[in-house]
Amino acid sequence: MYKILVIEDNPDIVANIYAFFEPKGFELDNAHNGYSGLTLAASNHYDVILLDVMLPGMDGTKLCKKLREELHDKTPVLMLTARDTILDKVAGFDSGADDYLVKPFSLIELECRIKALIRRHEDEHFVHSIAVGALSLNNSEHTIMREGKSIKLTPTGFKILHILMSAAPRVVSKTELEEKVWGLDIPSSDALRTHMHSVRAQVDKPFDKTMIVTVPGVGYQIIDPNKSEDAVV
Repeated sequence: MYKILVIEDNPDIVANIYAFFEPKGFELDNAHNGYSGLTLAASNHYDVILLDVMLPGMDGTKLCKKLREELHDKTPVLMLTARDTILDKVAGFDSGADDYLVKPFSLIELECRIKALIRRHEDEHFVHSIAVGALSLNNSEHTIMREGKSIKLTPTGFKILHILMSAAPRVVSKTELEEKVWGLDIPSSDALRTHMHSVRAQVDKPFDKTMIVTVPGVGYQIIDPNKSEDAVV
């Protein structure tokens, strides 16, 4: 069965998670602070990591960033936090988190999200590489380049960009994009908007020309800005 690392310092939350998931066959490990959580994540294989944002020693955002950037760990990370503003969510996703659940939460919903994250992680099959103009994506190496500069995205952001690039210059509807990213387990009404904000911050903001375009009332497309015929009119 699946193995979960719970990095959470609230004993009541930890106890509830154990009581709910262990009878279902899940195997769980628990760390009560950021440093021990990072050590466990680096030393063992887990199918998903449940990560509290407010942790003693090292907060969850910093821990997640270390997992992604220093350890190159692609294990799905679901953040657990009482913070629910868009800026808080963006910070979590920018650090490398794949999903975000606000406390207090339903254990049934938590299970659905965990299974969805694991399923997407196991079932992702991309073409080896794809390019739109000066933007290129290599799935086997999990790299993105634009104009010779490396771009880093969360696993969910990577998948969103791959979907848009594969369809380019076709407009991908919001519904289609959500279904391809999350299936039937769409995490929240603003999840796609939050992820798109993070993707744009990396793909477009540092450059002179915009490649990701919002088509009001329809969805999103990615274009080669040097080809005017790609743009929607």
